[in-house]
Amino acid sequence: MLDIDSPGGETGGCFELARRVREAAAVKPVWAVANDAAFSAAYAIGCAAERLFVTETGGVGSIGVIALHVDQSVKDARDGLRYTAITAGERKNDYSPHEPLADAARAALQAEVDRLHALFVAHVAAMRGLPEDAVRATEAALFFGPQAARAGLADGVATLPAVLAEFDRHLAATRRPSSPPRQAPTGKATVLRGTPTMTDTPSETLGVDEAAALVAEARREVAQSAKVIAELCLIAGCPERAAEFIAAGRTEDEVRRLLLDARAAHSMASAVRSTHVPQDWATPGADPAASPVVAAVKKLVTRE
Repeated sequence: MLDIDSPGGETGGCFELARRVREAAAVKPVWAVANDAAFSAAYAIGCAAERLFVTETGGVGSIGVIALHVDQSVKDARDGLRYTAITAGERKNDYSPHEPLADAARAALQAEVDRLHALFVAHVAAMRGLPEDAVRATEAALFFGPQAARAGLADGVATLPAVLAEFDRHLAATRRPSSPPRQAPTGKATVLRGTPTMTDTPSETLGVDEAAALVAEARREVAQSAKVIAELCLIAGCPERAAEFIAAGRTEDEVRRLLLDARAAHSMASAVRSTHVPQDWATPGADPAASPVVAAVKKLVTRE
């Protein structure tokens, strides 16, 4: 879930990142919420999600490009400043703020703005399934709440918690139910620590295609388990133990327990303990009323 709240930004890397978001959506579900703003470059990223929602007061859009040139040459003259640019290359000083913008520089910058706008329009049209003409017709306007949904720039209006709840239901509905490892009826497949091992020729009982599918699934499960174990060891600060656990055929649950036990033992060994006790009130047979702790408690409970 992408929680977006941004007025936008620069074009550098924007479309590359947006394409990464869409590529990620091919691996696992990716949704987004304009909470409360996803304008310009932020919208380019948000619209790459599979679904995009906007809050009631939130907004999306600004599908346009802007470049600004500041001409401060008059201010420079008023301040008694005169800049002289020494350049190699006729166009090197095109966009200096200390000179008025030349016609050639203006035309070149306008051409680049138009090119980026065409990229932006094509990107939004592809991500949202809209005609390019419809996207271009927004004229970089801002769209808020239901207006954004009507324009096709968002899938609906909802708060972030509501979208998260819907996202959770979506994941539950699409998640493939887990099932126990399949075994041949004659014991042709055995399971040791979650790793299926074929003890006889698979094609003898299951057929070549079915056996190959089972072996492929087993390999995927083993690879995924090894990846999780490596990540657990990395998080626990002992990546070198991953190979040990994998070679020993440890399950993910066993690795978690062993790492937690090791962490707990380390914490106990490094804990700071105080064993000093005032002998005048903690010795056997001493009067509990003389304890400073008891006196402090009495003082607290009698205070108004």
